Amino acid sequence: MFDSPIEWAIVVLVILVLFGTKKLPEFARNVGRASGEFTRGKMEIEREIRAAANPASPSSAGNESVVNAAKALGIDTSNKDETVLRREISDKLKTS
Repeated sequence: MFDSPIEWAIVVLVILVLFGTKKLPEFARNVGRASGEFTRGKMEIEREIRAAANPASPSSAGNESVVNAAKALGIDTSNKDETVLRREISDKLKTS
């Protein structure tokens, strides 16, 4: 997307024009915080999915966590028992 230094310079100039030099540090802080929030959310969802896919894990004791993980992956949970959901979650994780 931004292969050359000229393209990066244009992006920096546009940001400076839009936000000004006084707002630039605040903008960078907000971008960093948003990135951190996204990463933490992603890791939490991955952890829940792995816990639901691993039946030996003590954190996956309840059927509710399996259903939540399946919903997070976009799997239809209606009329399916825990075993079927675990298999579908495992299959979905193998394909991604």
